[in-house]
Amino acid sequence: MEHELKIYPKYFEDVLSGKKKFEIRKDDRKFCIGDVLILKEWDNIKYSGREAKAKVIYLIDDKFVGIQPGYVVMGIELEN
Repeated sequence: MEHELKIYPKYFEDVLSGKKKFEIRKDDRKFCIGDVLILKEWDNIKYSGREAKAKVIYLIDDKFVGIQPGYVVMGIELEN
């Protein structure tokens, strides 16, 4: 499944550079391994028009001690 998500410029750049290989999100969409995240750069006022696609390759849900209830940590890999 594909999910369109807003992402702030600093984090967007870190995803593009390969420094940031994870996303922490509220699990209001029931994210799964294999899902595709369409990350759309957003400055809290408008979209820049830049976007990146990343595949969810790993997932830690709130059953793991330390993850806030209702949230997930997703390991991501950029798609070409």
